[in-house]
Amino acid sequence: MSNKPWITPDWPAPANVRALSTTRNGGVGSAPYASFNLADHVGDDPLLVARNRSLLRARLPAEPLWLQQVHTSNVAEADRASGIPEADASIARLPHTVCAVLTADCLPILLCDRHGTVVAAAHAGWRGLAGGVIEATIAAMAADPASLMAWLGPAIGPAAFEVGGEVRDAFLADDQNAAGAFAARGDDKWLADLYQLARLRLTQSGIDQISGGEYCTYRDNERFFSYRRERTTGRMASLIWLS
Repeated sequence: MSNKPWITPDWPAPANVRALSTTRNGGVGSAPYASFNLADHVGDDPLLVARNRSLLRARLPAEPLWLQQVHTSNVAEADRASGIPEADASIARLPHTVCAVLTADCLPILLCDRHGTVVAAAHAGWRGLAGGVIEATIAAMAADPASLMAWLGPAIGPAAFEVGGEVRDAFLADDQNAAGAFAARGDDKWLADLYQLARLRLTQSGIDQISGGEYCTYRDNERFFSYRRERTTGRMASLIWLS
């Protein structure tokens, strides 16, 4: 099992697109945030979070645009945003503007176009997926969807994400094809496949180049934080920018 602090997306992105996703390893934090927590809203020591962000910043061309993530479909324009926007996705067209999302079971999605002119990062829990965060992000990128590609970062896997019937109903209300992303557990409980749900939405939006999706934050305690597994825990970052 790798304990490296970074995952580099394996996708056919243009040479000027840079992206990475952090793991829980390589930082300075202590339990239950051991060790590379990057979130300042989960009860961790602010000085340790700042140190971890400094370690991350050393690999980046600029400070990331951190978001106040609230499970919506709001998309921030990172090139001209200030402060901490209330949004669950951001896009950038200028070199060295870093889009970032924080997760610990929710699905981080990184996107770019084949020409290397626009990038985006989206935070997609089930509420965000059902609420259209993928579609809103693609619309904000204002590029031909056929020219876009997506990478699905570490999220809770389909064998671990148990949800109630209301979650399944929310997806089936929009698309009956989403039924295939749910496996019955009995008593109106279901195992939900966030990766499959995201692939459906991406494909329906016109994106056919989709990579990633082989992780499970819940089951891989050595590499990933998981809110569902630990409740009090850290957050990882998925980031993308143009060089």
